[in-house]
Amino acid sequence: MTEQNQQEDSFFTCQICIEPTPSSKKIENGGSLCTHPYCLDCISKYIEVQVQSMTPNILCPGLGCEHALDPLSCRPLVPEQVFVKWCDLLCESAVLGQLSQNQYSSYCPYQDCSALVLDECGNTTKKINCPNCKKKFCFLCKIPWHAGYRCTESGQLRDQNDILVGKLIERNKWTRCYNCGHSVERVGGCNIIHCKCGELKGWESREMEKNF
Repeated sequence: MTEQNQQEDSFFTCQICIEPTPSSKKIENGGSLCTHPYCLDCISKYIEVQVQSMTPNILCPGLGCEHALDPLSCRPLVPEQVFVKWCDLLCESAVLGQLSQNQYSSYCPYQDCSALVLDECGNTTKKINCPNCKKKFCFLCKIPWHAGYRCTESGQLRDQNDILVGKLIERNKWTRCYNCGHSVERVGGCNIIHCKCGELKGWESREMEKNF
């Protein structure tokens, strides 16, 4: 029997579904020392859940394993839109790692956008056009552009909106990330929550609510 035939006839046990699986359906995590065995279907679903949870650096699901999954090796396993979103999260995480979160970067305040926006002028510009949705917002206040109001005068508008948002957060049982202030919703899975800014906190302990 040739080596190829032996490989085709061999099986392994996936550590997620605990099912015997042909070795031909085992993930090959390129460039990683991790040898935890997973089937292609399980790792594909795992990646989709992590991307949906806004996790940029997706680690091996093995308990205590710190090895990251290689995006290029995993690209054939997930839908194209999932892979593109994963790459966007990795780029965003890299940018935020180089910038002060509250100094030169902000998220677009419009709910249908929320894109990361950089102030390339060194925090000297207030009126910003979001490069993604093309809408205007105040980089200093981090709210939609308050035409006809100074930043200090827009406080009343912001307070009214904050009250409405606060009620919405309370009604939906969301929480706030203490690092960036964005609302975080748990859609399912374990109690570890990944915020889009990169913070990792426990949901049940409500650690994200500190300083608020």
